[in-house]
Order: sequence, then structure tokens, then C-alpha cells
Amino acid sequence: MRRRDFLGGLSVVAVTPRISRAQQAVPVIGFLNPASLGPLARSVEAYRAGLKEGGYVDGYNLTIEYRWAEGQYENLPTLAADLISRKVAVISTFGGEGSALATKAKTQSIPIVFNVSVDPVKLGLIDNFNRPGGNVTGVMSLTSALEGKRFGLLREIVPKADAIAVLVNPTRLVADSQVAEAQEAATATGVRVVRINASSASEFDQAFATMADQRVGALLVAADPYFFSQHQRLVALAARHKIPAIYEWRDYPVAGGLMSYGTVLADAYRQNGIYAARILKGERPADLPIVRSSKFEFVLNLKTAKALGLELPLQYVARADEVIE
Repeated sequence: MRRRDFLGGLSVVAVTPRISRAQQAVPVIGFLNPASLGPLARSVEAYRAGLKEGGYVDGYNLTIEYRWAEGQYENLPTLAADLISRKVAVISTFGGEGSALATKAKTQSIPIVFNVSVDPVKLGLIDNFNRPGGNVTGVMSLTSALEGKRFGLLREIVPKADAIAVLVNPTRLVADSQVAEAQEAATATGVRVVRINASSASEFDQAFATMADQRVGALLVAADPYFFSQHQRLVALAARHKIPAIYEWRDYPVAGGLMSYGTVLADAYRQNGIYAARILKGERPADLPIVRSSKFEFVLNLKTAKALGLELPLQYVARADEVIE
């Protein structure tokens, strides 16, 4: 404003085009996530970096409207409708299938860029991977589809465990398939899989008490945006109960968890931002092929392993992409 006022004193000719540019509409993007900002701050910055690669900077030539469900998945349809009422140019959805499905159910015209962890064709979000069709495209991150792999990594370091717990959020559509993947991986080993449900922080203490009653030897925390938003509490409970656990993302072992295996979350958020920018420039989501997140990382926390009394073979440690000591 100061610069415009200054130029206003020079000449009418100089000020007219500047006023015209200032009055140009700034595009608004909707951002929908079932979790909360805190643990995802780094990923949100990666999303903004993706937008910046496409020439868009929040607060300068773009406005982002953020909506966080804070773990209340049932609020996603209402939050999606709220964004649509703001007449946003694009909606970026995160945290799995819930956000994407809730948004698609509300609009067939506003472009949607999703981040999901399971096959978007099977979910009914798109027609096919190369030409999605309709108003939807996005990024497929293999997170919930990796439960079998995580189970195998966990089983290797607790070979004598008779039972391994799988903590799932029953409000997610993929909860049953997550348990099924772990069960399939367990079949050949003879290990009993114990399903433990929790959909709120108030249920975590009871969940770990049930694990103790069931005498499980280890824990697989299934991929879930809400669990991730509570990752520090889950890590603390696993430490208190002295139970070896594997998680989906690096943030867990950084916070003191034993280990994680999954995609690089920030990379998926960045890819979403890149696509959102391309759509703002005029490309159609129907023509943008689905991006498959291909960066995976296995992270180990040796300090936690020592505290749990685990002796990890050198060849096992050598497989890790990152070792926290």
C-alpha cells in the first residue's frame, strides 16, 4: 500500500496499471486433512514448496484455505462442503481415502488433487491411472498397503513372539484390509494376530491394556493420519509397556519409537502441490496421470532397541536407510 500511495503522487498514467494488477483476483485453494497441523507442519511446507515450484506463493499470488478434521473423520463431508462454498479453484485432499471421497461426493466440477494410500480406481475416485477422467487426479502413496511388509520386519526381531498386535482405527475404510494384510503375512509364521481398535486418544490406554492382557510380543501401528497426529503419545505408551513397535513414518522413531517403514510423506505432499499449481495454470485433472510415490525409507532407533533389550543383527541394521543412535 505504501508503494502504491507513493506512486500515486507521480502521475495518473503510472498508477492506473498498478491498481489494475492489485485488483486481479487471487486464486484460492482448499486444503483438507483429517488430522491436525502439529505433526504435519513439515509436510505442509513441502506442499507449499510444490506450489512454489509452479509459481504460486501463499499470501502473495495465492490463498490457501486450510481445514483440519482433528481426527474426527465424520466431519470431513462438512469441511469439504465448507471449502466448496468458498468457491475455491482447486481442493487438495490428504490423509487417505476419506478426504478424497468426501470431497468428490460434494463436487464434480471443482478440480480435486488427492493423496491416497490405496488403489484410487478401486475406490471409485478415477477411471484409470494414466487418464483419470472427471475432476480428480493426485498421488498414490503406499502406506496402508505396506502392513504386510511392516509385519515381516517386526517379526524378524521378535522371532519368539506368539502374538503380535495390530492397532487400527476402525473408522477408516481400509481398517479391515490392513488387518488382513498383516494376517496374511503372519499365516506362514504361525503367529497370532490380535486386532486392537482405537479411534480416539481416550482409547489408547485401554488398547495397550488389552495388549498386555493378550500377552502380545510386539505391535504394528497401522497407517492412519489420526494415529500420526498422536504419534508422540503412542510412542510413549509403547515405551511404558516395553513393547517393540513398528510404525509408518520416520517421525515415530525420531520421537523415540523403535522403527518405521513407509513412503516419504513430504514428497507426496510436494507432488500434490505441483499438480495443484498445474491445474491453476489451466491443465485439466482428467489429463494428469496419477503419481505413484516411489520413495521408501526404513528407519531404526538403536537407543530404543537397547532400552527394550533387543539385539539387532548387524545385517538387519545395515538394511536401514537411517539409524538413530
